[in-house]
Amino acid sequence: MFLAHGLVLKLLTYGMAGTASFFVHVGLPGWLAYLTAAAEVLGGLLLILGVQARWVALALSPCCWCALIWVHGANGWVFTAPNGGWEYPAYLFVLCLCRCCWGDGPYAAMPSTMPRFLEEPAMKAPLLAARPDPRRGARRSTSSAGKCWCTSTR
Repeated sequence: MFLAHGLVLKLLTYGMAGTASFFVHVGLPGWLAYLTAAAEVLGGLLLILGVQARWVALALSPCCWCALIWVHGANGWVFTAPNGGWEYPAYLFVLCLCRCCWGDGPYAAMPSTMPRFLEEPAMKAPLLAARPDPRRGARRSTSSAGKCWCTSTR
């Protein structure tokens, strides 16, 4: 959707000059139209290809939030309202947050890397992972990738 919105709507339908004048009309600087279109096109391509999708979604979320507040917020809920309501930008914002929280997915071409301070406790304290779980008689361990908690019975 970001690719279509940036390429088809902003570049091919309205043109960059028309998009910039619309940005000025709603109170935003005209140069922001160029930055927004580039972010939507590049971000859309990266999301489709699965390249660092978690961070791309996080980077695109301000575009959705600003569109929701600056452009569509006063137009009502339904997107078919005159000048478009805020339901669709809100939906895209929530989708960006979900992609950011749930990660890249199994078919990502280049999975996102996490900063060390956000790593799971199992990776920071390997001895904690080997401690027996008295409730289930199971041994806590990390998955083979070492990224999530699971229980295994032995």
